[in-house]
Amino acid sequence: MDGGDHNKFAQRLFSPLPQRYDRLAEVLSMGQNQRWRTAMVDRVVRAEPPLVLDVASGTAGVAVQAAKRSGTHVVGIDLTSDMLEQGLRNIADAGLRERVDLVNGQAECLPFPDAIFDGLMFTYLLRYVDAPQAALDEMARVVKPGGVVASLDFLAPTSPFWRFWWWLYTRLVLPAAGLLTGGRAWYRVGRFLGPNISLHYRRYPVEWIVDAWERAGIEDVQTKVMSLGGGLVMWGTKAQAHG
Repeated sequence: MDGGDHNKFAQRLFSPLPQRYDRLAEVLSMGQNQRWRTAMVDRVVRAEPPLVLDVASGTAGVAVQAAKRSGTHVVGIDLTSDMLEQGLRNIADAGLRERVDLVNGQAECLPFPDAIFDGLMFTYLLRYVDAPQAALDEMARVVKPGGVVASLDFLAPTSPFWRFWWWLYTRLVLPAAGLLTGGRAWYRVGRFLGPNISLHYRRYPVEWIVDAWERAGIEDVQTKVMSLGGGLVMWGTKAQAHG
Protein backbone atom coordinates (compact mmCIF):
# COMPACT_ATOMS: atom_id res chain seq x y z
CA MET A 1 0.00 0.00 0.00
CA ASP A 2 1.24 3.48 -0.85
CA GLY A 3 1.22 6.52 1.43
CA GLY A 4 -2.11 6.96 3.16
CA ASP A 5 -3.53 3.69 1.84
CA HIS A 6 -3.32 1.92 5.19
CA ASN A 7 -5.45 4.62 6.82
CA LYS A 8 -8.02 4.54 4.02
CA PHE A 9 -8.16 0.76 4.15
CA ALA A 10 -8.68 0.80 7.93
CA GLN A 11 -11.57 3.24 7.52
CA ARG A 12 -13.24 1.05 4.91
CA LEU A 13 -12.68 -2.08 6.97
CA PHE A 14 -14.02 -0.79 10.28
CA SER A 15 -16.75 1.68 9.28
CA PRO A 16 -19.45 -1.06 8.96
CA LEU A 17 -18.55 -2.72 12.27
CA PRO A 18 -19.21 -0.51 15.31
CA GLN A 19 -22.40 -1.99 16.77
CA ARG A 20 -20.96 -5.50 17.05
CA TYR A 21 -17.29 -4.63 17.39
CA ASP A 22 -16.78 -5.36 21.08
CA ARG A 23 -18.61 -8.68 20.98
CA LEU A 24 -16.98 -9.89 17.82
CA ALA A 25 -13.52 -8.78 18.93
CA GLU A 26 -13.74 -11.64 21.41
CA VAL A 27 -14.41 -14.06 18.55
CA LEU A 28 -11.44 -12.76 16.58
CA SER A 29 -9.16 -13.16 19.62
CA MET A 30 -10.48 -16.59 20.64
CA GLY A 31 -12.11 -15.01 23.69
CA GLN A 32 -8.89 -13.36 24.87
CA ASN A 33 -9.41 -9.71 23.90
CA GLN A 34 -10.75 -8.56 27.29
CA ARG A 35 -7.97 -10.36 29.14
CA TRP A 36 -5.35 -8.78 26.89
CA ARG A 37 -6.89 -5.34 27.31
CA THR A 38 -6.80 -5.71 31.07
CA ALA A 39 -3.13 -6.69 31.00
CA MET A 40 -2.30 -3.57 28.99
CA VAL A 41 -4.45 -1.20 31.06
CA ASP A 42 -2.79 -2.62 34.21
CA ARG A 43 0.51 -1.12 33.05
CA VAL A 44 -1.03 2.33 32.71
CA VAL A 45 -3.41 2.72 35.65
CA ARG A 46 -0.94 1.48 38.25
CA ALA A 47 1.02 4.69 37.62
CA GLU A 48 -2.16 6.74 38.35
CA PRO A 49 -1.66 9.18 35.47
CA PRO A 50 -4.05 12.17 35.58
CA LEU A 51 -4.42 12.42 31.77
CA VAL A 52 -4.06 9.53 29.30
CA LEU A 53 -4.37 9.34 25.52
CA ASP A 54 -5.94 6.21 24.04
CA VAL A 55 -4.89 5.95 20.38
CA ALA A 56 -6.99 3.82 18.00
CA SER A 57 -9.70 4.03 20.63
CA GLY A 58 -12.40 2.56 18.39
CA THR A 59 -15.57 2.05 20.42
CA ALA A 60 -13.77 3.28 23.56
CA GLY A 61 -13.58 -0.10 25.29
CA VAL A 62 -10.04 0.49 26.57
CA ALA A 63 -10.75 4.10 27.48
CA VAL A 64 -13.81 3.08 29.50
CA GLN A 65 -11.91 0.36 31.31
CA ALA A 66 -9.06 2.72 32.22
CA ALA A 67 -11.47 5.37 33.52
CA LYS A 68 -13.43 2.83 35.55
CA ARG A 69 -10.31 1.44 37.18
CA SER A 70 -8.63 4.72 38.10
CA GLY A 71 -9.17 8.44 38.57
CA THR A 72 -7.58 9.24 35.23
CA HIS A 73 -9.18 11.35 32.52
CA VAL A 74 -8.93 9.62 29.13
CA VAL A 75 -8.89 11.18 25.67
CA GLY A 76 -9.56 8.64 22.94
CA ILE A 77 -8.66 9.27 19.30
CA ASP A 78 -9.60 7.19 16.28
CA LEU A 79 -9.61 7.49 12.51
CA THR A 80 -13.12 6.08 11.98
CA SER A 81 -16.01 8.37 12.92
CA ASP A 82 -18.53 5.50 12.94
CA MET A 83 -16.52 3.73 15.61
CA LEU A 84 -16.33 6.92 17.66
CA GLU A 85 -20.10 7.37 17.51
CA GLN A 86 -20.53 3.94 19.05
CA GLY A 87 -17.81 4.83 21.54
CA LEU A 88 -19.79 7.87 22.66
CA ARG A 89 -22.79 5.63 23.32
CA ASN A 90 -20.62 3.20 25.29
CA ILE A 91 -19.17 6.04 27.35
CA ALA A 92 -22.65 7.36 28.14
CA ASP A 93 -23.86 3.88 29.10
CA ALA A 94 -20.91 3.60 31.50
CA GLY A 95 -21.72 6.98 33.07
CA LEU A 96 -18.30 8.36 32.11
CA ARG A 97 -19.11 11.35 29.91
CA GLU A 98 -17.23 13.64 32.31
CA ARG A 99 -14.13 11.43 32.31
CA VAL A 100 -13.69 10.25 28.71
CA ASP A 101 -13.50 12.44 25.60
CA LEU A 102 -13.26 11.25 21.99
CA VAL A 103 -11.54 12.94 19.06
CA ASN A 104 -11.37 12.07 15.37
CA GLY A 105 -7.80 11.96 14.06
CA GLN A 106 -4.74 9.99 12.96
CA ALA A 107 -1.99 8.45 15.06
CA GLU A 108 0.61 9.83 12.65
CA CYS A 109 -0.62 13.43 13.09
CA LEU A 110 -1.98 13.93 16.59
CA PRO A 111 -3.77 17.25 17.20
CA PHE A 112 -2.07 17.83 20.55
CA PRO A 113 0.96 19.82 21.77
CA ASP A 114 4.17 18.20 22.92
CA ALA A 115 4.39 16.44 26.28
CA ILE A 116 0.78 17.00 27.37
CA PHE A 117 -0.27 13.47 28.39
CA ASP A 118 0.86 11.58 31.50
CA GLY A 119 0.37 8.24 29.75
CA LEU A 120 -0.61 6.74 26.41
CA MET A 121 -2.16 3.46 25.22
CA PHE A 122 -2.71 2.06 21.74
CA THR A 123 -4.33 -1.15 20.56
CA TYR A 124 -4.23 -3.04 17.25
CA LEU A 125 -2.67 0.01 15.57
CA LEU A 126 0.71 -0.50 13.91
CA ARG A 127 -0.65 -2.95 11.32
CA TYR A 128 -2.85 -0.16 9.95
CA VAL A 129 -0.34 2.66 9.51
CA ASP A 130 1.99 3.28 6.57
CA ALA A 131 5.05 3.99 8.72
CA PRO A 132 5.11 2.36 12.18
CA GLN A 133 8.24 4.27 13.23
CA ALA A 134 6.68 7.62 12.34
CA ALA A 135 3.53 6.71 14.27
CA LEU A 136 5.57 5.75 17.33
CA ASP A 137 7.60 8.96 17.09
CA GLU A 138 4.40 11.01 16.96
CA MET A 139 2.79 9.21 19.88
CA ALA A 140 5.92 9.57 22.01
CA ARG A 141 5.97 13.29 21.20
CA VAL A 142 2.75 13.99 23.14
CA VAL A 143 3.80 12.06 26.29
CA LYS A 144 5.49 13.79 29.20
CA PRO A 145 8.95 12.56 30.24
CA GLY A 146 8.43 9.75 32.71
CA GLY A 147 4.98 8.95 31.32
CA VAL A 148 3.98 5.34 30.71
CA VAL A 149 3.29 4.00 27.20
CA ALA A 150 1.58 0.64 26.65
CA SER A 151 0.21 -1.27 23.67
CA LEU A 152 -1.66 -4.40 22.66
CA ASP A 153 -1.73 -6.28 19.38
CA PHE A 154 -2.19 -9.73 17.94
CA LEU A 155 0.89 -11.91 17.56
CA ALA A 156 1.70 -15.10 15.66
CA PRO A 157 2.91 -17.96 17.91
CA THR A 158 6.55 -18.96 17.51
CA SER A 159 6.02 -22.58 18.57
CA PRO A 160 5.52 -24.73 15.44
CA PHE A 161 2.75 -26.68 17.20
CA TRP A 162 0.74 -23.64 18.26
CA ARG A 163 1.52 -21.78 15.05
CA PHE A 164 -0.11 -24.63 13.07
CA TRP A 165 -3.33 -24.39 15.07
CA TRP A 166 -3.21 -20.58 14.98
CA TRP A 167 -2.86 -20.72 11.18
CA LEU A 168 -5.88 -23.02 10.88
CA TYR A 169 -7.94 -20.80 13.19
CA THR A 170 -7.07 -17.54 11.47
CA ARG A 171 -7.41 -18.86 7.91
CA LEU A 172 -10.46 -21.12 8.28
CA VAL A 173 -12.36 -20.53 11.53
CA LEU A 174 -12.16 -16.73 11.67
CA PRO A 175 -13.75 -16.02 8.29
CA ALA A 176 -16.52 -18.54 8.95
CA ALA A 177 -17.14 -17.26 12.49
CA GLY A 178 -17.17 -13.68 11.25
CA LEU A 179 -19.72 -14.50 8.57
CA LEU A 180 -22.01 -16.38 10.94
CA THR A 181 -21.90 -13.86 13.77
CA GLY A 182 -21.43 -10.55 11.98
CA GLY A 183 -22.29 -10.95 8.31
CA ARG A 184 -20.17 -10.09 5.29
CA ALA A 185 -18.40 -7.13 6.93
CA TRP A 186 -16.99 -9.38 9.65
CA TYR A 187 -16.26 -12.11 7.09
CA ARG A 188 -13.93 -9.64 5.37
CA VAL A 189 -12.23 -8.85 8.68
CA GLY A 190 -11.85 -12.56 9.49
CA ARG A 191 -10.39 -13.32 6.08
CA PHE A 192 -8.03 -10.33 6.28
CA LEU A 193 -6.72 -10.68 9.83
CA GLY A 194 -4.52 -13.80 9.72
CA PRO A 195 -2.55 -12.89 6.58
CA ASN A 196 -2.23 -9.31 7.81
CA ILE A 197 -0.71 -10.42 11.13
CA SER A 198 1.71 -12.78 9.41
CA LEU A 199 2.84 -10.14 6.91
CA HIS A 200 3.22 -7.48 9.59
CA TYR A 201 5.61 -9.55 11.70
CA ARG A 202 7.61 -10.63 8.66
CA ARG A 203 8.16 -6.95 7.93
CA TYR A 204 8.45 -5.82 11.53
CA PRO A 205 9.55 -8.57 13.94
CA VAL A 206 9.04 -7.97 17.65
CA GLU A 207 12.73 -7.11 17.99
CA TRP A 208 12.31 -4.36 15.38
CA ILE A 209 9.26 -2.99 17.19
CA VAL A 210 11.14 -2.85 20.51
CA ASP A 211 13.98 -0.97 18.79
CA ALA A 212 11.41 1.37 17.19
CA TRP A 213 9.97 2.21 20.60
CA GLU A 214 13.47 2.99 21.84
CA ARG A 215 14.24 5.13 18.79
CA ALA A 216 11.04 7.07 19.56
CA GLY A 217 12.40 7.92 23.01
CA ILE A 218 10.70 5.23 25.08
CA GLU A 219 12.97 3.40 27.49
CA ASP A 220 12.77 0.27 29.66
CA VAL A 221 10.64 -1.35 26.95
CA GLN A 222 9.22 -4.71 28.01
CA THR A 223 7.04 -7.28 26.30
CA LYS A 224 4.62 -9.95 27.50
CA VAL A 225 3.44 -12.69 25.16
CA MET A 226 -0.16 -13.62 25.86
CA SER A 227 -2.24 -16.75 25.23
CA LEU A 228 0.44 -19.09 23.86
CA GLY A 229 1.66 -16.45 21.44
CA GLY A 230 -1.64 -15.06 20.18
CA GLY A 231 -1.28 -11.60 21.74
CA LEU A 232 1.48 -9.17 22.65
CA VAL A 233 1.42 -6.51 25.38
CA MET A 234 4.25 -3.97 25.42
CA TRP A 235 5.06 -1.12 27.77
CA GLY A 236 7.79 1.38 28.55
CA THR A 237 8.47 4.88 29.87
CA LYS A 238 9.03 8.12 27.99
CA ALA A 239 12.67 9.05 28.48
CA GLN A 240 13.51 12.03 30.65
CA ALA A 241 14.61 15.12 28.76
CA HIS A 242 18.32 15.93 28.91
CA GLY A 243 20.08 19.16 28.45
